Amino acid sequence: MLGFLQGFSYGLFMTCLPWLLVGLFNPALALPGLAPNRLQVILRYCLLVPFISVLAWLTSLWGGFSPSLLGWLAGIVAIPVALPVERTLRGWLARRRLRRQEAQRADAVQKQRAQEERKVYESGVRVLDPAHPPEGADELVLAMCRVKQRLIDAQRPDLGIQADRLYSRYSHVLEVLGSRFHTGELAFKRSRGLVAQVCLGGVDTLTTMASHARGVASVDGQYVRERLTREGKRLSDEERAALVRRLDLLVETEHYLNGLTARIESALTVLDDTAVAMARIETARPQAAVTTEKALDDLRRFVEGADRYARKE
Repeated sequence: MLGFLQGFSYGLFMTCLPWLLVGLFNPALALPGLAPNRLQVILRYCLLVPFISVLAWLTSLWGGFSPSLLGWLAGIVAIPVALPVERTLRGWLARRRLRRQEAQRADAVQKQRAQEERKVYESGVRVLDPAHPPEGADELVLAMCRVKQRLIDAQRPDLGIQADRLYSRYSHVLEVLGSRFHTGELAFKRSRGLVAQVCLGGVDTLTTMASHARGVASVDGQYVRERLTREGKRLSDEERAALVRRLDLLVETEHYLNGLTARIESALTVLDDTAVAMARIETARPQAAVTTEKALDDLRRFVEGADRYARKE
């Protein structure tokens, strides 16, 4: 065993100079890394590999001087065998690290969007479950459920909140209309039809938002920014232009989505105005025989002359 180790140390030491020359000519041939350079070649074949061979030789001296041919041959082929093995191992570790970073990045994005969702939600907003629509939902509410699911599939649950807000306004306006008019009245039918048209316009806007969000769902903006920051100088002009174009697509799409969100806000404001205006309409017959001001005046005069009803002994 010590003879094999001694022969291995001799063979390994003999290959340092040839591999050093190969590495100085083309570092990628002598190093397993993704971005090799000549300084790494010098450190590896002038310091690291000779140190390993000398350490193996000193260890083998306990058995005397008896290098074996098999050990010498193993030392000669050690580097060309170790390089592809090390490249494979490094590639596997790099892919594992990349998957872990992508998982962490996706988790961070998910948490950030969850925080944004909590901030965006208003008090009293009714949350739609696309898989389980509300009982007795009409076709408009079902359309809201479908468009919310499309936004979730496009990895934009923060935009899906707009469907919840639209549904909440729609339900509230219908409740106000139901409390002010009978369902068979022409005013109720006319008002409900106009409200439904506004909500259908909102659903169309949300559908457009889902289509555009779907188009850039596969573009990872954080990954592109990290590559531009980390490998900016090593990237070719063509590759850098392609990465910058991806970011431009994200920015353009986000601007367009912001414009559509403003359109949704306008529709919600119209629905709020409608609910307030309808709530002010007095359609019920008054139950009091006199007005409130007249009743208060009569009650005040009665209190002032209440002592007249006292019993006199």
